[in-house]
Amino acid sequence: MPDPSLIHLCLNAFLAATLLPLPSEFMLTFLATGHQHPFFILWATATLGNVAGAVFNWFLGRSLLHHQHRRWFPFSPSALDAARQRFSRHGAWWLLLSWLPVIGDPLTFAAGVLRIPLPRFLLLVTLGKGGRYLLLLLAVTPTP
Repeated sequence: MPDPSLIHLCLNAFLAATLLPLPSEFMLTFLATGHQHPFFILWATATLGNVAGAVFNWFLGRSLLHHQHRRWFPFSPSALDAARQRFSRHGAWWLLLSWLPVIGDPLTFAAGVLRIPLPRFLLLVTLGKGGRYLLLLLAVTPTP
């Protein structure tokens, strides 16, 4: 059976990547400083959970678009067009910033609404979020 602390880390990272205001760095730092798990396992677990949460946001955004002609839909056609133009200015490269607090989670949601292809989304989000966890782990552990 997998270690419960790694399951909690993955779940925590998943929830932190959704629109819930939940930090994942505290749990990762706690586990890293305990030296009970290999560096790579901690990095992979946190990255996997966080990217999975971002994919959840992407699917939410993508499925929401199916309701764009309903009265309750939260975005007007002009607001969607404006978002497409802003996003297209720098393309999907914005997703490298998906690790940032406050703006990162809405970026992953917007990528679904704007129909950014899933393979490109996965690559850029994994680079951004995986890079952030790598730097965090390097900062709190003496050696990988």
